[in-house]
Amino acid sequence: MLELQEVGFNIRKNGEDVPLIDQVSVRVPRGHFMAIVGPSGCGKTTLLKTIAGLNPESSGALFWEGRNLSIDGDFMPSEIGYVPQFSIAYDPLTVDESVEAATRLRVRSQDTADLDQRIDRVLEETGLTPISDRQVKVLSGGQKRRLGLAMELVSDPKILLCDEVTSGLDPRSEREIVRLLHDLSRKDGRIVLSVTHSLAHLELYDSILVLHEGRVAFHGPPEQLNHYFSVADTEEVYPRLAAQTSERWHTSWSKHRESYEQMLAKKRAALIFSGVLQVPDETASATEDVHLPSFFSQFATLVSRRWRIFFRDRGQVLLQLAIILIFPILVTIFSDKASGNIRRYSDTKQSDVFAAIQEQQSVRSDQAKVGSAISGIIMFQVVLLSLMGSNNSAREIAGERPIYEKEKFGGLRPSAYLASKVAFLACLVIGQSLWMAFFVNFFGSFRGDFIQHACFLLLVNAAMTTICLAISSLMRTAEQASLLSIYLVGFQLPLSGSVLALPEYIEVFTRPFISAYWAWSGSVNALQTQVNDAVKSVIDTSLSSHQSCLYTLGAHIGVALIAAWAGARRPQWD
Repeated sequence: MLELQEVGFNIRKNGEDVPLIDQVSVRVPRGHFMAIVGPSGCGKTTLLKTIAGLNPESSGALFWEGRNLSIDGDFMPSEIGYVPQFSIAYDPLTVDESVEAATRLRVRSQDTADLDQRIDRVLEETGLTPISDRQVKVLSGGQKRRLGLAMELVSDPKILLCDEVTSGLDPRSEREIVRLLHDLSRKDGRIVLSVTHSLAHLELYDSILVLHEGRVAFHGPPEQLNHYFSVADTEEVYPRLAAQTSERWHTSWSKHRESYEQMLAKKRAALIFSGVLQVPDETASATEDVHLPSFFSQFATLVSRRWRIFFRDRGQVLLQLAIILIFPILVTIFSDKASGNIRRYSDTKQSDVFAAIQEQQSVRSDQAKVGSAISGIIMFQVVLLSLMGSNNSAREIAGERPIYEKEKFGGLRPSAYLASKVAFLACLVIGQSLWMAFFVNFFGSFRGDFIQHACFLLLVNAAMTTICLAISSLMRTAEQASLLSIYLVGFQLPLSGSVLALPEYIEVFTRPFISAYWAWSGSVNALQTQVNDAVKSVIDTSLSSHQSCLYTLGAHIGVALIAAWAGARRPQWD
């Protein structure tokens, strides 16, 4: 039994509490199929999220099988399923792959046979077996809704919450989905609550809950709906609701509530007596507990799925290949200017003043020419790798936030999710950075400690990748994350001081946060002494030590990962 006792949910607006759900009391027995209807903005989805625990109730209490959810803890992930209106599957995956991933993330299977059996059963229940090999992106609206149901049924939830799963469907598909939900409510005493704006096919529901401005206006058998509202047609219910305030409707309902609850009880008893409805004993454990997979199992599933999605996205693969190939070529175009010789001062003292001045000018000219070219090429590499890092991760979490939030609700560990992102991005960072370093060195030459230079290129890419990953985890949309990441990369060059030195009173505040400076400074320190002197002769910015550069870039990565972890843990449901 699911019971709501005077449940309310408020939000703060202009310094005052505004109730979106107000004094909702309803009992829903096992094996019950209930529709939650009402005009737009009446609180249907808010009520569903409150039941799910996504909205903490401001007043009242929710009970599940006698357990006070507010005191004794929320639903276990395996006890409840939530099907949102949006698609919760990745377009490049097939139906079978989507259900398999959902199963591996939510259920600890005994072996491969147990996993396959669960997947096949769910596909059969939702009618998806004939199209199990189709990619999600080619499915119709009705088929995507079935897939969303299938991905929730893998854990055999006792309560299934559906939010507008029939919206936007043609009449035939809508009826098929409602019929499917009806059939699912008859299995193992499952409670199915379906939020819908449509008033079609109400005869398939066991009861109808009508909300008006967050309050209950009616809850009873569908055949009593028109009689209660004194209308000839169901479509007239919403206009009839608008004719009175929610307070008057709620007061009216309170007077008739007991009689309509008795009608529902008699109807339920008749269904049980006729054998149409078979409900397990609520005092006993009807099924074996479903346990969540381990951290490593979830991690492996997520990494495997991420690489599968990556390779099936041709646009992303081509973009990565283009970046890896074109960016190093852009750097090598300017490498000739950095390969020139730097004349040394003569060991013997020049007796001719004119010759000494000419020698000094020649040396300084070489230093200026080569030093400027080398400094610019190093910064060019650093900025390009920063741009790669931004492209790697700016949309990585924000772009799939709705799916991630849904999977987290189903038991996905944020630690496993973030670890899978780090593992995937680490492969991109290593490949991009080392290829840039070796390609440019092969067609040119790094005139110093090449390993140290490659290390700093790797670190700046890793730093920018993790920073943008943190931005992606903290932003609500992929567009916000991408825009902020682009601005971040754009400020790297002017604030690094490699082109123009910043005023000291600004530099002291900006330098610690500019990854490009530390990678550039560390690479310059790795140059040969003569080349290092040439670079120093043309720049006004002071260089930091090798150790300082390493520690600072490492700190950037560490702080960014902590921020990404905080963003991944924070709920961001729409």
